[in-house]
Amino acid sequence: MKAPLIIDRALLDTVSQDARLSPRRRKNRNFHEDDAAIAHRLLNGIEPASYIVPHRHLDPNKDETMIALRGELGVVFFDAAGQPVQTAVLTPDGAACGVTIPHGVYHTVLACQSGTVFFEAKAGPYVPLSEAERAPWAPDENTPEAAAYAQSLSELFTADSGR
Repeated sequence: MKAPLIIDRALLDTVSQDARLSPRRRKNRNFHEDDAAIAHRLLNGIEPASYIVPHRHLDPNKDETMIALRGELGVVFFDAAGQPVQTAVLTPDGAACGVTIPHGVYHTVLACQSGTVFFEAKAGPYVPLSEAERAPWAPDENTPEAAAYAQSLSELFTADSGR
């Protein structure tokens, strides 16, 4: 039998440090056994320089829930043409600390603050995004256009944007 795992400051520190050291500037700590698990539960450490390509999940069982445990997590929702239609800032002790994203909704998340960690839960098994789930208007990770696009998303959360 497995021992319980306490999510404490030390674990959050480890996930944050792993994200800072990762070339992608993010790192997850899975609580599920493997990618085939029917329920995926994980911590995501994410740093401001990380870029998660906007996407959607088409499987009706793939709604996902995110809860901020540390830092500030920016969430962006897009229409089908790629225009941001809603943003939210999630913080552990702020007006909003979590979000549930229905399947079919284009979205991305980004760290507004170094050391950001959030808890994520969604149905498994893990299946790579299909072409229909990728946002056709967003640049792929590690392309020349990705850095400028990621910066434009980050600017949605600057003080000048009214947040």
